[in-house]
Amino acid sequence: MRITSGSYYNNIYGDNNKINRQLFDVNKQIASGLKIQYAHEDPSIFVDTLRLDNELTTLAQVKDSAQNAYKISTQTDTTIGEFVKTIESMKVKLINAANDVHSDTSIQAIAKELRGLQNHLLTLANTSIGGQYLFSGTATSVKPIAADGSYQGNNQDLDAFLGSGIKQKYNISGSKLFLGDESKINKTISSNVAQVSLTDLYPDIMYNTTTPRTDSKETYITGNNTIRDLMGDTDTDTTTSYAPHFYIQGTKNDGTTFKKHVTSLTMGDTVDDLLTAIKNEYGSDQVNVSLNSRGQIEIIDKISGSSKLDFHMVGAVDFDNTNAGDAANISDAALYAATVGEIDNLQSGSTDFLTSAITTPGLYIKEFTKSGFTTPTGTPNTIEGINYDRTNFTQDGAKLLSNVSQVLKSDNSSATASTKLIDVSGNTTLVGTTLNLQGKNVDGFAYDIQINLAAASSVSGTVNGVAITPFNIYNADATRTIAAADDVTYQQLLDVVNMTMSGSLPTANNATQYDTAITSANALSSATLDHAGRMVFQDKVNPVTQATVSLYDASSLDYSVTSGSALMFNANNAISIRDPKTDFFDQIEKMIRSVEEGKKHSDGSDAIDPRNLGIHNGIQMMDDLSDHVSRLQTEAGSYSQVLQSSAERSDLLIVSTKKLQSDVIDTDIAESQLRLQQLSLNYQALLSNISKVSKLSLVNYM
Repeated sequence: MRITSGSYYNNIYGDNNKINRQLFDVNKQIASGLKIQYAHEDPSIFVDTLRLDNELTTLAQVKDSAQNAYKISTQTDTTIGEFVKTIESMKVKLINAANDVHSDTSIQAIAKELRGLQNHLLTLANTSIGGQYLFSGTATSVKPIAADGSYQGNNQDLDAFLGSGIKQKYNISGSKLFLGDESKINKTISSNVAQVSLTDLYPDIMYNTTTPRTDSKETYITGNNTIRDLMGDTDTDTTTSYAPHFYIQGTKNDGTTFKKHVTSLTMGDTVDDLLTAIKNEYGSDQVNVSLNSRGQIEIIDKISGSSKLDFHMVGAVDFDNTNAGDAANISDAALYAATVGEIDNLQSGSTDFLTSAITTPGLYIKEFTKSGFTTPTGTPNTIEGINYDRTNFTQDGAKLLSNVSQVLKSDNSSATASTKLIDVSGNTTLVGTTLNLQGKNVDGFAYDIQINLAAASSVSGTVNGVAITPFNIYNADATRTIAAADDVTYQQLLDVVNMTMSGSLPTANNATQYDTAITSANALSSATLDHAGRMVFQDKVNPVTQATVSLYDASSLDYSVTSGSALMFNANNAISIRDPKTDFFDQIEKMIRSVEEGKKHSDGSDAIDPRNLGIHNGIQMMDDLSDHVSRLQTEAGSYSQVLQSSAERSDLLIVSTKKLQSDVIDTDIAESQLRLQQLSLNYQALLSNISKVSKLSLVNYM
């Protein structure tokens, strides 16, 4: 085969270029420390490097996110720890205040110390770091707790990014800390009127006529006492019998309501028998019913996590033997032909035992709950303990406040404006229910309105004695249909209340006038539900409103039916000692007021603050708050641990990934140096061969 000069030089040129490129690449790798600098040099290395770069970026973000969240979480943990310490200090002072050794001066000194600790709690609640409030949820720029103790943040969680699809919560929202639920707490309620043995209080009447009244003593009722000890008698003969009557209303732990007229007991039965009768109305296995040390009835829900339990009772006995019937029996047709079954029949009685039993024998009424509530003008309220939910809201300046939370039967959450009434109602349907709305509007005019819940719900009644134009309750749908009873929402009820109380009612029964009236009413006042589902009316014109309001089921007074009130808004009910629902600063306020007023126990007979819990009940409430806050501190601590571990793990992964990336992209200098030497030798050999071949000639062979 003949090798031409062209082939020869092409081969030499190609080999030379190849080795030069290899030398250049090796020198570049040694100089840069990288295997490649452009994707086309080695696509597989480039792809792996790009992937590892992305992983490093993600890990750096995770580390940064975890470290920033860790700062918030640890500060939250520390702050809640301060809450726990402060609460424990308050508890010690409450226990100290409960002792009988203190004078009024020392009690007030303790109260001032508690006020100071309360202010410290408010300061802790508004803790911020880096300009962000810890307990406002995601509204970190909003101060969580206002001066009045109300919560202004939201209930949203802050999440830290810890990887693809992985988030870690790192805050405790104020909604959870200050207003959260505790599913393990069993609601406990108590009547607030202390009950004493009338036998011991009036021994000359009920025990022995020769015993002087000066030998009387005040002993609180126990379960072993008889109904006679509780309700009284007109003489020492225990064999004569007056019939005791007890009228009970309440709400069970499933949200259903009931009424019961107890007629099965005699004066010889024990108070324990009465407690059993009460227990049976809630379901014998649903509650525990007992007496506390002051003879007050305590009911404990056996189902934890429910806030629905409620109770009201009034007792009656007729000491007048000359009656044609029994005045204590509201269903006695001989005495109450026109009002059979109405609890108001008892308003003719007296709560004074001596008057009812001795001076003028007649109807004696035993009150178990008192709240100091007034009732709508024209309705009987001679004996407060008879009224249950026909009561006026409490006035606070321009506001009117209800005391019954609207709680959903399904999940124990508080109702909102969009909640349907039926979801809270104690009945299975609201069809046929009439709610009475009574009081005075912002102009001082009396109103008497009926909210008729039916297939086509409507409103009728009078204002200042003049009939209003009846109107329907309209839905906000496109066709403006009329609301059916079981579809009416709290917003629609609130609109009716606000229109009535502002004096801005529809002038015609159509959707246009309905909307116009709502708009006009909203300019003058508002009706809303607060965080606990309690109704609040606000007069926007007058700093001290002259409006009053009472909203109640028209059938609540009728004991001829066993179903209780379909809905309740303000009630003379048992006070709440323990509740799964937390209202942190409201509960703190109640405890401090108990100390300021020097009330060691609840006392419905007190004219100033009959619903005050008393210091002893406050101690139990403080225990629950302490447990609630301690649990959340543990939760915050767990977040900190997770975030710290995540940051540390990210550091390790970053190191590991960088090593892997180095293995992929970085040049092995020793290996590259060896390759450089080999290539250099190869190149020199090539040049030597070229030199020798170039010197070859036919002349050398001639």
